[in-house]
Amino acid sequence: MCENVKVKVCGITRKEDAEAALDLGAEAIGINFYQPSPRFVSYDRAKELLQAIPVGKRVMVSVSPTHKELEQCLEMGFDIFQIHFPLSTPDSTIIEWGRVVGMARLWLAPRMPKGKGDIFPERLLGLAKTYLIDAPSDKLYGGTGKTGNWEAFGILQKRYPEKNWILAGGLNPENIALAVRTSETRYADINSGVESTPGIKSTEKLTTLFKNLRSS
Repeated sequence: MCENVKVKVCGITRKEDAEAALDLGAEAIGINFYQPSPRFVSYDRAKELLQAIPVGKRVMVSVSPTHKELEQCLEMGFDIFQIHFPLSTPDSTIIEWGRVVGMARLWLAPRMPKGKGDIFPERLLGLAKTYLIDAPSDKLYGGTGKTGNWEAFGILQKRYPEKNWILAGGLNPENIALAVRTSETRYADINSGVESTPGIKSTEKLTTLFKNLRSS
């Protein structure tokens, strides 16, 4: 089961890290436009990074972006739009995101409340085809290094099999195989668990993660 899992490597800030991840078999590469994040990159820097990422594998990552920001990333050549947001976000705003980029290319990453990992807000299910479930946090959006509830993720995936579910949160070379077996995820999002410092990926950690995943 583990060897068939797709992997996205997120928070890329250097071309060499993108190239290393792709060489190892990454399905997608995420570039972060959320300014408070230590992995934030500017539009100019993102354009440089995209030169190392093939079409079809380019993921824009942001938090509650504006219409203009989405259009800019469309023009830059991003394929997928991973949007983190609080659950208080109006449906009309989320619908507008889907209208701008296309529902099929929209990955919704709601900030889930702690202790309710297997309870997903059903109002969101008609607004996208893919959902990323990160470790719960009261203040932060991704890259916390904390793991989520893998069993609860598995429940969600079985409850709504018509949707695509991506597991995120604290995944690293040591726990990736267990996380996949426990959650039965078909897609994993990797970030801080393969870094030497925030925003700088470790080729050694990336290599070990893919090796542990494919050999399990």
